[in-house]
Amino acid sequence: MANTKGNLKPATITTTDNSITISCMFNPEHYSVVKKNSFKTNQNTVIPVKPEFKNYGRATLTLSELHFDVYESGDDLTAITNKLWDLMSPTDTEDPNSAPPEVKFKWGTFQFTAVIESLTVKYTLFDKDGEPLRSVVSVTFIQSDNPNTKPHQNPTSGGGPIQEIRKIISGDRLDLIAADVYGDATKWRLIAEYNHILNPKSLRPGQSITIPPLH
Repeated sequence: MANTKGNLKPATITTTDNSITISCMFNPEHYSVVKKNSFKTNQNTVIPVKPEFKNYGRATLTLSELHFDVYESGDDLTAITNKLWDLMSPTDTEDPNSAPPEVKFKWGTFQFTAVIESLTVKYTLFDKDGEPLRSVVSVTFIQSDNPNTKPHQNPTSGGGPIQEIRKIISGDRLDLIAADVYGDATKWRLIAEYNHILNPKSLRPGQSITIPPLH
């Protein structure tokens, strides 16, 4: 898959044995990694005591908008989404209770090794014959490696810098945005050129623009 419409690199979901690789458009305003440890609390003591540690929890990553679009390419969208369902299927076809495959979600320098807990595929556009052309996927990953391993940003991974996606609010101006993100209001032309904005006064609330990194 080429760069996304916002000119970002696509995200990938790849099995750890590299047998399946799925590219998807991922253009978030944010994403969150959640980790919870377990503690036992005794409410029946007169003197307050510290919670007793039980075990380390595994981090979870929930992504609500992975986009797939074959409107222009003419590819088979169902074949792509079927690969996603394969990631929730037994790895051993002769053992229906075998575990699903371990995967790595990668976007830019971010990498998360996990298994998929839940998956929702929502089809949003169809051709005249009813074949799906676009879909939005929601997926929840559970960390599968050592629970004390931090999901990492690896600057040597070759993914390149991740651009910021910014939603325009009332009163925003490109020079003010440039001053905020770069510390230099004169860099507004860089943002304008990157987003093909011909008239910097044409910004409208709710519009999303990409903030390119400085080189």
